[in-house]
Amino acid sequence: MAEDITPDRSTVQVLRDMANRLRIHSIRATCASSSGHPTSCCSAAEIMSVLFFHTMRYKQSDPEHPDNDRFVLSKGHAAPILYAAWAEAGDIRESDLLSLRKIDCDLEGHPTPRLSFVDVATGSLGQGLGAACGMAYTGKYFDKASYRVFCLLGDGECSEGSVWEALSFASHYSLDNLVAIFDVNRLGQSGVAPLEHCTDVYQRRCEAFGWNTHLVDGHDVEALCQAFWEATQVKNKPTAIIAKTFKGRGIPNVENAENWHGKPMPKERADAIIKLIESQIQTNKSLIPKPPVEDSPEISITDIKMASPPAYKVGDKVATRKAYGLGLAKLGHANGRVIVLDGDTKNSTFSELFKKEHPERFIECFIAEQNMVSVALGCAAHGRTIAFASTFAAFLTRAFDQIRMGAISQANINLAGSHCGISTDEDGPSQMALEDLAMFRSIPNCTVFYPSDAVSTEHAVCLAANTKGMCFIRTSQLETAVIYSPQENFKIGEAKVVRRGVNDRVTVIGAGVTLHEALAAADELSKQGISIRVIDPFTIKPLDGVTIISNAKATGNQVITVEDHYPEGGIGEAVCAAVSGEPDILVHQLAVSGMPRSGKPSELLDVFGISSKHIIAAVKYTLMN
Repeated sequence: MAEDITPDRSTVQVLRDMANRLRIHSIRATCASSSGHPTSCCSAAEIMSVLFFHTMRYKQSDPEHPDNDRFVLSKGHAAPILYAAWAEAGDIRESDLLSLRKIDCDLEGHPTPRLSFVDVATGSLGQGLGAACGMAYTGKYFDKASYRVFCLLGDGECSEGSVWEALSFASHYSLDNLVAIFDVNRLGQSGVAPLEHCTDVYQRRCEAFGWNTHLVDGHDVEALCQAFWEATQVKNKPTAIIAKTFKGRGIPNVENAENWHGKPMPKERADAIIKLIESQIQTNKSLIPKPPVEDSPEISITDIKMASPPAYKVGDKVATRKAYGLGLAKLGHANGRVIVLDGDTKNSTFSELFKKEHPERFIECFIAEQNMVSVALGCAAHGRTIAFASTFAAFLTRAFDQIRMGAISQANINLAGSHCGISTDEDGPSQMALEDLAMFRSIPNCTVFYPSDAVSTEHAVCLAANTKGMCFIRTSQLETAVIYSPQENFKIGEAKVVRRGVNDRVTVIGAGVTLHEALAAADELSKQGISIRVIDPFTIKPLDGVTIISNAKATGNQVITVEDHYPEGGIGEAVCAAVSGEPDILVHQLAVSGMPRSGKPSELLDVFGISSKHIIAAVKYTLMN
């Protein structure tokens, strides 16, 4: 162990030389692509050298091995030095570095999981530490394994509040297998960072958040080796290493100079810069990383099935948010890697039902939705868990950037939003999700579930657990009748025709609360001799366009959509897109118009134009015109 604390002179020199080789790779790659961030790479060269070739334990030939230490490059713009480290480790050919940022190369401008050694996409700053928290939580509490998690942050991104959400989370859960390295190089994108080189302030702030901290010279490999070793000796606290560095380290007239962010070295200067750095390299040796401790459990998270059909009867009154919680608890018995996160709303989203039955797999993230999504991404990395994260759907909008980055990460996570639309209680518009469908529909490879009763909600939970990519489940607060039998089968992208007659004249499409309003309207219209067809889409993305079009043609090409959502980006626009190739189909959209206010759900549905009364009026208007 003494070698770990104080490496011998030979090892120290090799680490110094490796840092300079990483600098050279970064300068060459960004120069070849005529874009990139070589100065941000140069400040982190010694940190990366010590991490990858002295501290971290991993299999060079198997970057995805479940027992490897994890590394998250939160300052994703320094991607070239990450690629350089893996080139030196042997997973990337050095020649490939010169294809940086090219259309046919997976070495993108910022890291993405197109690469086997990247677990989560980074580049939108301030998010890497939250994902690292999820990995560390999984390692400590679910896998109970030896792997450690390292996250490299830039000082500029520490202005993001999500960084401090993550710092709070890691301390609260005593993540002593997590190390955050702050690359304090003084300079941001357009000027100096707010604290410049005041590393003592970073230290005091991290200590105030409950972290073990070390101040180091970020270009001193011996000091870095010592700090990383000391981090392994600390129990029940995460460790922050505050490294004072210089942006553009080693580049004459560029080191510590402003206005060099995101600029490659001019080609006419690059050769001279590289020769200067090469002149400081004294060895051509490399270091072999230590192998990991192989103690992660073998797991399976595929083909998960509920042990029994839904235990509801047609006519039962159950809110879909409660059915979501009951479905989660049931799913937790089906697979031991199902985990649930919540943002201090578990008694409203009903995720508390999962916590009651599986307390060891429930993560309270408190009121920090951005961090909750990032933690879920980290928990799901390496395929170690099936993660469900829930809160009010309205509050997920503040985490849109984390959700967007989750899609770029190709993450398999499930998000659930309750209290959708105006059919919530009298809390008012701040609690009403009216933009969430538009948000999640815009996310690539995202499946959007909008179940309308307890049976379909339970099926949505199980389907989401087995679906690749991101899933969103939209749940309602109101208790509504169960309309499907326990034996009903549900598939993604397959709508249900819940009311049908031979003389149907209009097709009405609703989901959640508005499906029940549509059924009520159908009952009343039937008394007046008007027959309508009612469709439950079940998934808004992918939408079952085939069923919608065929039923629209069977009902005179007349369609009415009704939704508890703003018109923009919701069910109506999804249906319009689906039928756009059918010029004879006319779509009349009912949606929440204007800014809602407090009131009883029944009053609000009526005032804002999506109640059964308005559906009846829309049907009659459609038939008259």
